[in-house]
Amino acid sequence: MAEIITMPKLGFDMAEGTLVRWLKAEGEPVAKGEILAEIETDKATVEVESTHSGIVHRLLVEAGAVVPVGTPIAVIGAPGESIEEILPGEQPHQGMEKEMPTQAPSQAAEEALSVPEIETTGGLAGERIKASPLARRIAREYQIDLRQVHGTGPGGRIVRRDVEAALAIQPKVAEPAVSAQPVGATPSAIPVLAWQPIGQVPEDQRLPVDRLRSIIARRMVESKQQVPHFYITREYDMRALMDLRKALNAELPEDQKLSVNDFIIKAVALTLRQFPALNAALVGNEIVRYGHINIGVAVALESGLMTVVCRDADLKPLRLISQEMKEMSARARQGRVRPEDIEGSTFSISNLGMFGVEHFVAIINPPEAAILAVGAVREVPVVQDGVLGVGIRMKATLSADHRVTDGAEAARFMQLLAEFLEHPFRLVL
Repeated sequence: MAEIITMPKLGFDMAEGTLVRWLKAEGEPVAKGEILAEIETDKATVEVESTHSGIVHRLLVEAGAVVPVGTPIAVIGAPGESIEEILPGEQPHQGMEKEMPTQAPSQAAEEALSVPEIETTGGLAGERIKASPLARRIAREYQIDLRQVHGTGPGGRIVRRDVEAALAIQPKVAEPAVSAQPVGATPSAIPVLAWQPIGQVPEDQRLPVDRLRSIIARRMVESKQQVPHFYITREYDMRALMDLRKALNAELPEDQKLSVNDFIIKAVALTLRQFPALNAALVGNEIVRYGHINIGVAVALESGLMTVVCRDADLKPLRLISQEMKEMSARARQGRVRPEDIEGSTFSISNLGMFGVEHFVAIINPPEAAILAVGAVREVPVVQDGVLGVGIRMKATLSADHRVTDGAEAARFMQLLAEFLEHPFRLVL
């Protein structure tokens, strides 16, 4: 019997997703477990497997469409099977074969059937202009007259690519040349400098906010507005850890060498065993203290940040933590993360040490109760027993939710973390 495939729920807070592209075409066979499509969620682009085997009879949603969770997106059945009786009402399938090969995902998203066609009134009496909401917004932003734009969408509707094409041929306004002018009387001994710009000054750029950046913006604003943050910073002596890392890496092949962050993940996870209030979340009127210790680690991408999750980090050896982090980070940068890579973190770490950052504070990733911001390991002057010398130090700052924990408890957490970072042999026992 034919089966309807629906937009899956790939996270507890996911309400909709963008169908980036289909990996199976109509008429192609697909086996249960094969990759059917790529779905972009609030956090990442995820490969979605088919839940049934058979022939792809009908693709109900175009590539690029923003689709609510649970909405039918495809029909899979046996060869030659009739599917008309199970099709959910009027379908956007007509003309789809013609549109899909030429539409980029970013263009097709604004033409998704979940967005109704909008008609706007032009400047002339009775004139009606059909345009998508995104096309109207771009035209308004760049002051483009939609009456002068030729629509190429269904029924002559103006879509994003039409407005962008009009924007590309819009005449540029020449900027006046810049010349240096003396500001006042100057001593005759100091000549007035004559300055002429070399080459042309680049034009201002207006870039649309992509999905990942918009999600980061929304979640961070919510966090800062709704979560009462407080911060605790501590400096750690990292000489013993750096010596241990050097000794261990001398015995490991190049692709298995341990990073400083691998040690920090393990140390934080072991410390959280003693501080369950920080491995927690405020959900409604309850504080949920998690049994598993899943450490989320921020990974820098070109379009923003993504958090990948090392599950049960307190139970895993350093080499396994290192291997998993390398694999998940690589998938994140390639846009091929799995749902389990990004879901379920209970505490987060943001490490900017590789960029030479000495100290910073991070914003809590809701609904978690805390996040640790880690700076660079640096050689600094230190005074020990009245003697000035060279030490190896690292600063870290804990951002915590004051609704869930308090300053004294957070300070004790940072104190116990020092026991693991400054006596790193405990991390390998």
